[in-house]
Parts: sequence; C-alpha cells; structure tokens
Amino acid sequence: MLTYRQGSSSDIDKIVTLVDSAYRGDSSRAGWTTEADFIDGQRTDRQEIIEILERSDSAILLCEADGQLVATVQLNKSGDSAYLGMFAVDPQRQAMGLGLKLLNQAENFVQTEWSSKCMRMLVISIREELISWYQRHGYQKVGKTKPFPYGEERFGLPKRDDLVLEILKKNFI
Repeated sequence: MLTYRQGSSSDIDKIVTLVDSAYRGDSSRAGWTTEADFIDGQRTDRQEIIEILERSDSAILLCEADGQLVATVQLNKSGDSAYLGMFAVDPQRQAMGLGLKLLNQAENFVQTEWSSKCMRMLVISIREELISWYQRHGYQKVGKTKPFPYGEERFGLPKRDDLVLEILKKNFI
C-alpha cells in the first residue's frame, strides 16, 4: 500500500540515499533516470535537504510502500507558481507507475496548499526520454534554458561540458 506525506528532519538520510541512488552511481543504472553516464558524485547532500525542509516555501513529499521510502520530490513555492525538483524513484521500482502517482500528488499539493497556477522544472536537456515523459503528462518546453551549475560539487561532477537545463512548465488553469 502506498502512502504519501511531507518529509521531516527524521527523513533526511533516507531522502539523500534515495535521491543519490536514483541519479548517480551504479545503483542508478537499474532504473531509467540515471545520470551516471554524464555526471559523477552526489546529487544532493544532508545540508541541502535540511535547508529545503527549514524553508516555509518548500516541501519534500515522500511516497512510502509499506513504510519504506520509494519516491520523493522537492517542491518550492514562488508567487503563484511552484517548482518541482529532485524527483526520485527507487531504481528497482521505476517503470511501475510510482513516478506518475507522486507527480499527481505533487501537482495536487501545490494547487491545494499553495494555490499554484503552474509548475516549473529543470531537466538536463540531453535527457530526451525524461523530457518526453514529462511532455506526455502535460509539461511543455518554454523555449528557454539555464546553464548547468558547473563548479558546484554538491550537484555532481559533470563528465561533459555541454550540459544545459531545459525549462519545462505545466499550467493548471
């Protein structure tokens, strides 16, 4: 049985472990969201999760299966829009519909709790399969990109010098 709740300080280590396992290193290769071929190092750290949880305009939603953390997503409020980031599903449980269920929970949360009219996100532009997944669920490219945070080791160690972040958006109204 799946349950959803907001993360708290007691979840920090579990969140870091899950996010890193979904994006980086050999464990991430079991799923389809891996970035291991073009970014080494960590995806997040304890300090980043602490900072997110301490902010009044942020939340981390957790999805648990029988009490075990299986998916997580970061949400930030910005005016009448929200930002979705650090979306991670246990690599062993990817392609089973958990991501879509959590995405729906996240969209409901930002609309209900924050009255958000849209959701934005950043996706590494070479992640065409991931961008297509979001597009199938109502997100659109806005035609703008942001530079990848080269030199900020807390977001990983890029193996390529051509990474950029594609901005995606979904309007709710």
